[in-house]
Amino acid sequence: MWEILDTGIGSAARNMQIDAELLEGLAEKKRPILHFYEWERDSATYGYFIEPSRYLDLSEAEKRGLFLARRSTGGGIVFHLWDMAFSLLVPYHRPEFSTNTLENYAFVNKAVLGAVESFLKRSIGLYLTEADFEAKGPGCRHFCMAKPTKYDVILEGKKIAGAAQRKTKAGFLHQGTISLVMPSEEYLDAVLLSKEEVRAAMQTFTFPLLGPSATQEQIRLAKDELKELLTTHLTQASVNCQVSNSKSM
Repeated sequence: MWEILDTGIGSAARNMQIDAELLEGLAEKKRPILHFYEWERDSATYGYFIEPSRYLDLSEAEKRGLFLARRSTGGGIVFHLWDMAFSLLVPYHRPEFSTNTLENYAFVNKAVLGAVESFLKRSIGLYLTEADFEAKGPGCRHFCMAKPTKYDVILEGKKIAGAAQRKTKAGFLHQGTISLVMPSEEYLDAVLLSKEEVRAAMQTFTFPLLGPSATQEQIRLAKDELKELLTTHLTQASVNCQVSNSKSM
């Protein structure tokens, strides 16, 4: 049903370039693509229209070996320190594709919600938010995990998963992140320009699935499990789309 592509460990620039190339050739694809990848170093990606120097201390980021890369999608800055990142690409001719961008968000994040429910073995308190949350400061809207937006996956009033999309004539690219462990206060204070404001918002609005800390082995196992669960729930979502599409014809 889905073409599963796992390109393994790469630089932030390489991971984003692969997505850009996949989007460019998407119209010729028969199946949607689920792309998994890892980061060779601590990384952060930023939306296509973001200027990172306005929000990050680039000198400190370089000292700490934080690799930065621009995404093809919009949205804010995402730290890929201890998250599970993934991308989906859906060709325009597929039943999963909608010309309405919010419908595409809802389609993907319903599958993410199902994967998180299975991972946590709970459904109570988990939902897709119906509206944007109010930002806690002007700088917060430029950081993905500092402000929940419509159709984000929420647990106990906090954001588990965030995403950004780009829609073209060929289809859409959805780049997602699932929070596993929060970056440390010390790390955030070192690289953020609006230190207290953005850090406080991230702590208020982010729900890391593994809690405040986890071993590398726990993070690896969580990523492996979430990859399987996300694949399963997306496959079921595609089946539902095809059934619904056939009934409407």
